[in-house]
Amino acid sequence: MKTRSIFLSVVLASFFVMTISFPVWGAKTIKVGVIGPMNFMQGKGHWNGALLAQEEINAKGGIQVGGKKVKVEIIKADSNEFLNITDATNAMERLMTKDKVDFVVGGFRSEAVLAMQDIAMDYKKIFLGTGASHPKICARVAENYDRYKYWFRVTPFNSRYLVKVTLINLATVSGMLRKGLGIEKPKVAIVAEKAMWIDPMIKAIKANVPKMGMELVGIWRPSATATDVTAELTAVQRADAQIIFTIFSASVGITFARQAGELKIPAAVTGINVEAQKDSFWAATQGKGNYAVSLSTFVRGVSFNELTQPFVQKYIKRFGELPPYTAVTYDAIKHVLARTIEEAGTTDAEKLIPILEQTEYKGTGAPKTKFDKNHDLVFGPGYATSLTIQWQDGKMKAWWPNGWEGVKYDGMAPYKIPPWMIEKYKK
Repeated sequence: MKTRSIFLSVVLASFFVMTISFPVWGAKTIKVGVIGPMNFMQGKGHWNGALLAQEEINAKGGIQVGGKKVKVEIIKADSNEFLNITDATNAMERLMTKDKVDFVVGGFRSEAVLAMQDIAMDYKKIFLGTGASHPKICARVAENYDRYKYWFRVTPFNSRYLVKVTLINLATVSGMLRKGLGIEKPKVAIVAEKAMWIDPMIKAIKANVPKMGMELVGIWRPSATATDVTAELTAVQRADAQIIFTIFSASVGITFARQAGELKIPAAVTGINVEAQKDSFWAATQGKGNYAVSLSTFVRGVSFNELTQPFVQKYIKRFGELPPYTAVTYDAIKHVLARTIEEAGTTDAEKLIPILEQTEYKGTGAPKTKFDKNHDLVFGPGYATSLTIQWQDGKMKAWWPNGWEGVKYDGMAPYKIPPWMIEKYKK
């Protein structure tokens, strides 16, 4: 009897120690793989946004799953996708097999995301994309729903809408040249890095420029990581281009802006330059990046809703710079994934998908987030519109979409034509 009593005491003591050391909510975490090019600003944005989401969720005990709180555990996976697609697929495979994640967020370069998407689908894991824009990624959902239904694009809107926005911006800039400088038929040069996501954009822009009363004088395609684009810029100058339409997602955007600024090419710039979303862009271009333009999500003092600026300020305070759009991993985890899990009371993908398909989410990167039937991000007023920014004397300013389709955000500024262009063409 005494022996039995001692045994029970030992068991009870062991159980007590275990419950102290391993509380119920900590016995299992919700594992979220964060995949992206971690040595580049895009991947750093992925990780930093996810880190803030994890910290905020866990500070409140975790995600409510049924009757208990479960903490979030984020796992970093460097896709190295700018340089090697095989590295990207290997990183995704490790998340599935070694890390055994429950969900995945991130991805940037479309070529790599298409390959990583297939792996996530093989394992029936929900993959919330926060970087790649190629339409094919979501078209797969329509083509083979049962296989690709686990994919959703949280940001950015697809390249068809990117084309729409950039064409609106192009029309705005060309109108300014016509009205302010008397250039009746502006000459347009396209300078775009070699990348899959850009191909459909170039096709659309090439087709629309003549329809918009402008002349396309050439298309130049430097490497995404080129460190010298002098040849391309010289050709643009020889073509007497008055508008340079850029499409950059990688480091060539810095190279181009710096060298174009050194040459002071008398042309207005529009389009996309993802590197220009960074606070460090001005220093990286050695102060030569004036009048560079890009689409962006986050700008100081400009809000989509009441959640935007608190996130922006927290990100700046923590990481010392403005969040790039890939930092919308924060929304993907906190405002989309966590909310959906709590509504469903489970992490079961099959039960989460119908809710993801039907629910609107308020996050930091858009007034509201909603998915269409292909699990693509809904674009338009009241939903995702992005911002178009321009560097003006060392400061990032947002100049679009104010006035478009009734959209109005405080803190916007007008677009500026380079003064050396005004000097050349002003009559």
